Amino acid sequence: MVTSKKTNSLTNAFKELLAQECFASQIEIVNALQEQGFSNINQSKVSRMLTKFGAIRTRNTRNEIVYCLPSKLKVPDTKSPLKNLVLDIDHNQYLIVVKTVPGAAQLIALLLDSVGKADGILGTIAGDDTIFITPTLDTDINVLVTTIEELFKTSL
Repeated sequence: MVTSKKTNSLTNAFKELLAQECFASQIEIVNALQEQGFSNINQSKVSRMLTKFGAIRTRNTRNEIVYCLPSKLKVPDTKSPLKNLVLDIDHNQYLIVVKTVPGAAQLIALLLDSVGKADGILGTIAGDDTIFITPTLDTDINVLVTTIEELFKTSL
């Protein structure tokens, strides 16, 4: 029972730190947890916790890349800060490639998938910082790129 309380305490402290959106490295998180009395914490444990809780690296309000926990899973909208995560949009005549900050591609792809076939997106594939978008068969790819750029209000 003591171990469970200690684990819950560490989990809560970890989540509270990430909610501050000011830690750019795992070592910074380790140091902050150690300052709170978690002496057995190390970079490897923090890395596992980041993965377990689905933490991502994103830009905070000061435009710094930091670790944070994603909010509840829902379809993001264009009024959310996610639009600030798109770095570049490019294409050839068959495929559109969207580059994002590290860790943001899947969230941006979720938004793009919500646009769907009616607006010319057949589907997306997202990695860590790259999204491939396949247009529907009869979609003018240049028009779709413009639509996506407008979605993120970017002049890329």
